[in-house]
Amino acid sequence: MKDSIFNNSKDVFLDSVNVQDYVQLDRVSTLYQSLKDSVKKPLKMILLYGKPGTGKSMFLTKLCHDLSSSQKIFLYDTPILDDGEFFKSLAHDLFDVKYNGELNFTQFMLIIKKNTLENGEVPLILLDEAQLYSITQMEKIRLLSDTRCVKFVITLHKTEKEDLIAKEHFQTRIWESIELENASNNELKIYIQKKLMKANCFDSANMFSQKPVNLIHKLTKGNYRDTNKLLYTFFDIYSWYFNNNPSAINTNIASLKIIEMSAIHTGLIDA
Repeated sequence: MKDSIFNNSKDVFLDSVNVQDYVQLDRVSTLYQSLKDSVKKPLKMILLYGKPGTGKSMFLTKLCHDLSSSQKIFLYDTPILDDGEFFKSLAHDLFDVKYNGELNFTQFMLIIKKNTLENGEVPLILLDEAQLYSITQMEKIRLLSDTRCVKFVITLHKTEKEDLIAKEHFQTRIWESIELENASNNELKIYIQKKLMKANCFDSANMFSQKPVNLIHKLTKGNYRDTNKLLYTFFDIYSWYFNNNPSAINTNIASLKIIEMSAIHTGLIDA
């Protein structure tokens, strides 16, 4: 096994959202299909929620990728917190209207009335990290959904605060809600191995038998983001040992000691 394999394996777990990195797991694929089915329904709004690191951003990115050829769809992966800029972006994306100067909610509603999309098509706006929008902005998004001229899929972190926002402002508008959860032990093993095999890192994938996976699951609680951070550091440490003290590592099975070292380095274990 060459050092380049460890470096390639490390890159597999970079903290990024890329549709090519989507790993198909049975439960996750079922939820994703539910999301695609919900989009086809005459709903005003769809809520995708879960704890940070459960794959909400990946779902939106994949949905945008999969539907972009068949319908008008736009992904706002970074919240636009300024009202005027938010409505300018919507005007441009939905109706190809470039607005100079300030654009408030009332003016944007007039733009909606003047512009109708062909064939009655309802465009889809994907709003990631919606918990960062102000309550006032969320209320305007709710009112926009009431026009039925645009449909929203929004993601929220699952906390008491965000649950309250959802209940207070969208209870009668969100006709579909989908919750993403952390991976189980078996799902995490499949996730790790599939990610590595997709990058042709087969030797690295074989290192993760059930015992090291159990430890990773215990440390990350099955959270995908935490797992990615842990394994990025894990392979970084393996690469260092390979170059400086190769006899100290076992390349056939993931070292529990190095998994724990990685957990300390990423803050999953308090040192």
